[in-house]
Amino acid sequence: MPRILVVDDNAFMRNNIKNVLTGAGFDVVAEASDGIEAISMYQSSGPDLVTLDITMPNMDGVQALKELRSLDPAAKIIMVSAMGQEALVVEAITAGAADFVVKPFQPERVVDAINKALV
Repeated sequence: MPRILVVDDNAFMRNNIKNVLTGAGFDVVAEASDGIEAISMYQSSGPDLVTLDITMPNMDGVQALKELRSLDPAAKIIMVSAMGQEALVVEAITAGAADFVVKPFQPERVVDAINKALV
């Protein structure tokens, strides 16, 4: 069962993502509310994949992505973004994100993105 780290500054959104993932058979091993916490949780929980919000306080998702990829070049990361963040999404994909999901998301889209990234 793939182990997932869910990162979003919005607790409601983290819970939504977690519910979708656990319902699809994934194991949500940790959660974080900003990029700094995400890096710490990644190191302590060793997930197979990270869902990473782009807009967060302290350290945004693009910076966290770059930090995670420098720690672990094989890290599998899916960005989660609101509409209108195309420039940040392009920067994230260029920096090594496997995919991105736009909020509000369809549950199947999240599961599909994760399954593709884990192959």
